[in-house]
Amino acid sequence: MVDPITLRTWSYRLLFCALVLLLAFFQMLPLGTGSGHLPGADLTIALTFAWVLRRSSYVPVLLLAALFLFLDLLLQRPPGLGAALVIIGTEILRSRRDMSRALPFPVEWATVTAVMLAMVALNQIALSIVMIQRPPLGLALLRSLFTAAVYPFVVLLSHYVLGVRAAAPREADALGRRL
Repeated sequence: MVDPITLRTWSYRLLFCALVLLLAFFQMLPLGTGSGHLPGADLTIALTFAWVLRRSSYVPVLLLAALFLFLDLLLQRPPGLGAALVIIGTEILRSRRDMSRALPFPVEWATVTAVMLAMVALNQIALSIVMIQRPPLGLALLRSLFTAAVYPFVVLLSHYVLGVRAAAPREADALGRRL
């Protein structure tokens, strides 16, 4: 018999994988993203950051590394760079999770936006160092800002539709560790 907490954790991990793969499918569709169009929001990053700040046990580091490395290969980005940046960003947010529970949502939103902008800067620096053609800085910043703009909607969808809520201060996992 499987413990209900463990079953719920693994079911949310599978749901997260399914959502990321679904979003990757929609990113691959040719939906008129030619020249002259504004970049869309990166919903996988917004979803990942929202879930890490709500329930970090649902998105462990190895799962994130595997999924985002797969996305790098699938979307023909430099292999491992996007995965490394997402791991760095999520670990920064994960380390501040306990502190951010007591803060209001606009502060969380500003923190997530700052992490996204730092990821854009690190991406530009890394691509410049290895002399790979990089996306224009303006478009990368716009994409990051659009992602930050949809972040509250992703949090609302995660909370009310998917049921990913922040752990209560005294809540524990199956092994008795505080969440």
